[in-house]
Amino acid sequence: MERDTELAFTVGAAQAGWRLDHALQQAFPQFSRARMQLWAKSGRVRVDGTPVTKASLVLRGGETVELEPDAPPPLHAEPEDLPVDVIYEDAAVIAINKPAGLTVHAGAGAHSGTLVNRLVARFQNLSKVGGDERPGIVHRLDKETSGVLLVARTDAAHRSLAAQFQDRTVEKIYLALVHGALKKDAGRITAPIARDPVRRTRMTTKVATGRASLTDYKVLRRYPDPAAAKYSYLEVKIGTGRTHQIRVHLASIGHPVVGDRLYGAPANETLGRNFLHAHRISFDSPATGERVTVTAPLPDELVRFLESVGGFRLPG
Repeated sequence: MERDTELAFTVGAAQAGWRLDHALQQAFPQFSRARMQLWAKSGRVRVDGTPVTKASLVLRGGETVELEPDAPPPLHAEPEDLPVDVIYEDAAVIAINKPAGLTVHAGAGAHSGTLVNRLVARFQNLSKVGGDERPGIVHRLDKETSGVLLVARTDAAHRSLAAQFQDRTVEKIYLALVHGALKKDAGRITAPIARDPVRRTRMTTKVATGRASLTDYKVLRRYPDPAAAKYSYLEVKIGTGRTHQIRVHLASIGHPVVGDRLYGAPANETLGRNFLHAHRISFDSPATGERVTVTAPLPDELVRFLESVGGFRLPG
């Protein structure tokens, strides 16, 4: 067995009593728990040098765990002739208005009907930097988040946009409706974000190994009135792009996004989705060098929900 791509970590004292697969997921969040369980069964996980086939092994603390990932089978995005709402395009970039409920690219549980499947049917040439399964995809939006998403036409455009995201020169503005009345009219959340070691579909701010994260918010309106608001309507600006960042940050201060049951919001059958929308994005076009700002209008279902609780307002 070749061992050129091994990954390893030492089990910390705080992980004593954990299952092996839980510790693996915290150490290597880029891999799914199911994949690592399969790797354990096939002898690709060793504890203190000994292959371990049971992912349920309980750790004592202090062990050295080695993981040898196996390359997944290649994925190829197949074209599907489905609608794509293009709101801006030039020689380098396409901006899509993604609806809620649409997955960006193939992954666990989603192998067709994704935005990528639609893109490859409509556009002949897209960036290959992300691989055959993610052509053109520079950044992502959660499935239940709507709004502006940038797609790169060429590899050069992809690298340019990725560098802008890395340097934090891309401005991303979201609109969110959250539960409760925030104490301040504006604020900043800087809690580090990590994968929840127990509930792997969630992120958390309660793990010491989290990555630095920055979210700014401004209250646009309080519903039904400022004195006893049941909801707060926010403009949110993110300085980093962590998984579920806005959702986990707002939930961490006691104000989950309306409809977001994963992070503690009560069920809302009237809305039927998360009230989170990528409203505006500004970037330097790799084609022209000019600053471009693209805005996606608030979807009708979110406008109707705002009207039902006391009125609709966009940021000024």
